[in-house]
Amino acid sequence: MTTALMLILRRDLTLAVRRMSDVLTTLFFFVIVVSLFPLGIGPELDTLREIAPGVIWVAALLASMLALEHLFSGDYRDGSLEQLLLVPQPLSLLVFGKVLAHWLVSGAPLVLMAPLLGTQLGLTWDALQVLLLTLLLGTPVMSLVGAVGAALTLGLRGRGVLLALLVLPLYIPVLIFGAGAVEASASGLGAGAHMSLLGAILVLAVCFAPWATAAAIRISME
Repeated sequence: MTTALMLILRRDLTLAVRRMSDVLTTLFFFVIVVSLFPLGIGPELDTLREIAPGVIWVAALLASMLALEHLFSGDYRDGSLEQLLLVPQPLSLLVFGKVLAHWLVSGAPLVLMAPLLGTQLGLTWDALQVLLLTLLLGTPVMSLVGAVGAALTLGLRGRGVLLALLVLPLYIPVLIFGAGAVEASASGLGAGAHMSLLGAILVLAVCFAPWATAAAIRISME
């Protein structure tokens, strides 16, 4: 099973490198959305520092949504997804490999870029560290939960809108606790409770989201 997981991961990363425009589109969208807020609100540093956690988290959430539609659609069109249903390894394990590859090419760049954008909005060093940690915990959850919605909407017309309607309500707890941790740190309060809740959500997502995604793929392929 480990060999199958590594093969899926290497395959999807190779395909992502060949479609680098999709990766750059997600990253540029994230940078542009965050950079527009200082232009629209004004240069007041106190105001920017106050809204920075919510702005960065909402921008990361929307940017991650852009890449979800392509998570399974390519394999669905070329028939690779049907072959994954026939292999002896558990489909949930293969799905986990695909989601991990998706996070490495879409979520990890957002995590690396976020501290730079946080500096632009006036966040302190301690708040930037908390921001980085919350995004490390929260962006994998968005990929795992988003994979369930992407699997359920395979082959449907207008799937982008339907995918957003299915997934966005499930992202709300991650958004609340992620932005809340950064705000608590910037205010001098402890962010430990928010971080613990994000960690618990990540553990639940890792345990149950691949299984739910595999079941959704089987439903969509019937």
